[in-house]
Amino acid sequence: MQGNVYDVLLERGLIAQTTHEQEIRELLGKEKVTFYIGFDPTADSLHVGHFLQMVVMRHMQNYGHRPIALVGGGTGHIGDPSGRTDMRQMMTKEVIDHNCECFKEQLSRVVDFSDDKAIMVNNADWLLDLNYVEFLRDIGSCFSVNKMLTAECFKQRLEKGLSFLEFNYMLMQSYDFLMLSRKYDCKIELGGDDQWSNILGGIDLCRRKDQKQVYGMTFTLLTNSEGKKMGKTASGAVWLDPKKTSPYDFYQYWVNVQDADVIKCLKLLTFVPMDEIREMEKWEGQELNKAKKILAYEVTKLVHGEEEANRVQKTAEEIFAKGGVSEDMPTTVIPDAVGMGILDLLVKTGLLASKGEARRLVQQNGLSINDAKYTDVNGVVTEDMITDEGMIIKKGKKTFHRVVIK
Repeated sequence: MQGNVYDVLLERGLIAQTTHEQEIRELLGKEKVTFYIGFDPTADSLHVGHFLQMVVMRHMQNYGHRPIALVGGGTGHIGDPSGRTDMRQMMTKEVIDHNCECFKEQLSRVVDFSDDKAIMVNNADWLLDLNYVEFLRDIGSCFSVNKMLTAECFKQRLEKGLSFLEFNYMLMQSYDFLMLSRKYDCKIELGGDDQWSNILGGIDLCRRKDQKQVYGMTFTLLTNSEGKKMGKTASGAVWLDPKKTSPYDFYQYWVNVQDADVIKCLKLLTFVPMDEIREMEKWEGQELNKAKKILAYEVTKLVHGEEEANRVQKTAEEIFAKGGVSEDMPTTVIPDAVGMGILDLLVKTGLLASKGEARRLVQQNGLSINDAKYTDVNGVVTEDMITDEGMIIKKGKKTFHRVVIK
């Protein structure tokens, strides 16, 4: 592609901070640059927050730059304190290795790893066999505790408690950048804006140890118009693994974003040309629903493939056309549903995370069963609620779910 990827990232609102804006732009304009983004294996699937980082990697790759996806087989043993109020649960090596394998498959859907166009590296290769005393003498001596304590990721935790284990995290992430610079001539570290302090640590370490200038760039965290992180639903995170978040639910998440967020999401998470998005910025009312469907389709296509995106789009259209019924709609089989409390049923289907949330939904007139409003918080499932098609539950205006009794 012609042009400079920096301008593309800037225009789409992806860039939050840069360490050397002019130098980075010039570097990306004149040579093919190797860069890296780190993914710690804290679960067996990436989620929507990671997806934004994958999109950035694809943009960079489209302009000829080479991504390194660094999976944290080493740092995963410690856990990043950034943005957390408590310490992460410790994981075994087997769990960490399994999670790393899952990441590779998901990353491959968006980033092209063929013919060395991108590489996946595991920091376990250099972190797990470190000699502690040598590491402290060689790397620890380059870090000022006073300076580290001013970093946002540590400041937030000092009041609640920060273990020495987690305090080492910045040293290890900085060491990653040093190793990738040495092994692969990696020149830029990218990450979410919550990684700023860790990225600065790596840049400083490369300068001190190798007298080498490297760079850092962070991108916007995926938040809604109220400043809250996107990618959470009543039943938990929106995962990229179809077994954890079904493609239909994934599609529906994007169809249901707030009007104020749809244009921003199209810029950040899709490759829809900016000219088309600028036209959509003029849309209002019902037209914005069309923009949401475009967003949902494009993001689902990237994560789950074109065939699956077509399937769930067709299912969603069928459900609305037929008043909430489709052979392919989200379904939960509950053999003993008759006699079960309605609130318990809503939680069991995953439509609501707790009975308290289910109660509020019913009290606020947000629940329909078989296309009729349901308002009894103490009600139970009765035989006459079960039709040939099952029991069709509608949450709010757009979320449909079928309960089948076998």
